[in-house]
Amino acid sequence: MANQNPPAGTFMMDLATLNQYNAQGCAACGKKFNLGDSVVAACGDWGKEARLIHAHEATRDPVSGGYVDRRCLNR
Repeated sequence: MANQNPPAGTFMMDLATLNQYNAQGCAACGKKFNLGDSVVAACGDWGKEARLIHAHEATRDPVSGGYVDRRCLNR
């Protein structure tokens, strides 16, 4: 049986969080979130504070243990 637990720091978008953050959408790709999307709080080009982005748009930083927008690491 496959492991159904998401990686640490990843969570599923619920209705309350969707209502709070969907106006600005994903900071990485600009698309709106959907109920049930896997999201993480990640750092990126948008400033010092972490923002919610789709989990597939993020990569885990081995140094800090947090998530970073994958486009930032490819530069």
